[in-house]
Amino acid sequence: MDNIHIEQDAYVRAARARKGSPYLTTKEAAFHLRLKPHTLIKMRMQSRGPAFRKHGRYILYHIDDLDSWSAPRTR
Repeated sequence: MDNIHIEQDAYVRAARARKGSPYLTTKEAAFHLRLKPHTLIKMRMQSRGPAFRKHGRYILYHIDDLDSWSAPRTR
């Protein structure tokens, strides 16, 4: 699977998640913010990224938290 198909797949999953559930995985949240998943993980570990929730062993991001975190970065 090439990068274009991977990105399209992530976009489809993020769009589906927004319709059915406001919670996104790290990969989906990173795609939504146009970041690499590793960047988002690193930001989370340094307590400087968007708010996240831990549901059991899963890290999830609420789409409203992602948008709220991103909004002040508008230039």
